[in-house]
Amino acid sequence: MRPAEASLQARTHRIVSIDALRGFNIFWILGADGAILALAAMTRGKGSVLDAIGALLETQMTHVAWEGFRFYDFIFPLFIFVTGVSIVLSLTRMVAREGKARAHGRVLRRFLLLYVMGLIYYGGVSQHWPDIRLLGVLQRIALCYLFASLLFLNLDRRGLVAALVVLLGGYWMLMTFVPVPGVGAGSYAMDANLANWIDARYLPGRLWDGTRDPEGLLSTLPAIATCLLGVLAGLLMHDERLTPQQKSLRLVAMGVALLAGGYAWSLQFPIIKAIWTSSFVLVAAGYSAILLGAMHQVIDVWGFNRWPTIFVWLGANALTLYFINNIASFERFASRFVGGDVSALLDAVVTPGTGRFVAHALGVCFAIALAGFLYRRRIFLRV
Repeated sequence: MRPAEASLQARTHRIVSIDALRGFNIFWILGADGAILALAAMTRGKGSVLDAIGALLETQMTHVAWEGFRFYDFIFPLFIFVTGVSIVLSLTRMVAREGKARAHGRVLRRFLLLYVMGLIYYGGVSQHWPDIRLLGVLQRIALCYLFASLLFLNLDRRGLVAALVVLLGGYWMLMTFVPVPGVGAGSYAMDANLANWIDARYLPGRLWDGTRDPEGLLSTLPAIATCLLGVLAGLLMHDERLTPQQKSLRLVAMGVALLAGGYAWSLQFPIIKAIWTSSFVLVAAGYSAILLGAMHQVIDVWGFNRWPTIFVWLGANALTLYFINNIASFERFASRFVGGDVSALLDAVVTPGTGRFVAHALGVCFAIALAGFLYRRRIFLRV
């Protein structure tokens, strides 16, 4: 039996930890990252301890220049991982209710809508053709959702694992053994690797980094594998033979195994988010699985489900809030109340950086308030 055809039985209730994890993810994107960076600036010149704490916060809230892994590098793959988990729950219900053909149609419609939203997010056709970005964050989510969903609907668990191995192993082989003109084979350096070379020559439109794109063509393959790992985690959570406690433990064990495999692989295939290396996939998915297992244990097993309320609100309309934040930034809106002379006064009275911190914090509060308003009125703007 294919996973999507499994019986729902009593599985009609939502798993709160999944919404909470999605909300935790979008929380940083909507302005919490900027608040932490401002907080880091506030600690400068306040003694060696605070300077060290500030430096650590600033480092973790910025992307690594090329090779390595920081907290901020974890945000995007976490969202794709949670998308994979949600695929299992949503499509299983749809297949049970309406059949597999209707599920395929829904997947294609959602993919197209997400992709178009991505084009609009990066300016749509407000620019002339060379400056239109065809691939980006939302477009990558759309592509990962499409291919992971189609694989889920048409393969059993072993088939999904085989697809995962092919994607990660195949990408490693291409990046390692296919020579790049003027560079040779086996290079993973910036602008001197196969993924960047393909983007520079064959990805039309605007490239995010000028000569390369972090959501480029070839690196979409391992990104789909990130989503597939989320699908496998979702299948584990949907397995009615396991107790809730066992699901939490197996998610954590899965995460530990992925981390071990990813860091071991990184000795040969470095962890690089900008080209989404296979080792990066395993490490990011490992942390994602551990975090999901921990939240599932605390929220769904132990029943401590009040503290993540704001995350559940944010997670219920995550993509909508992400899109709104691009069109009308919550932080810019907050600056209408605490910007200008108010911000300068806060910097002078408290410490430099306070005005920026308050603006970002207030922006996050506005986002949470909007999310809560939509959630309480059961308005879920999903695509």
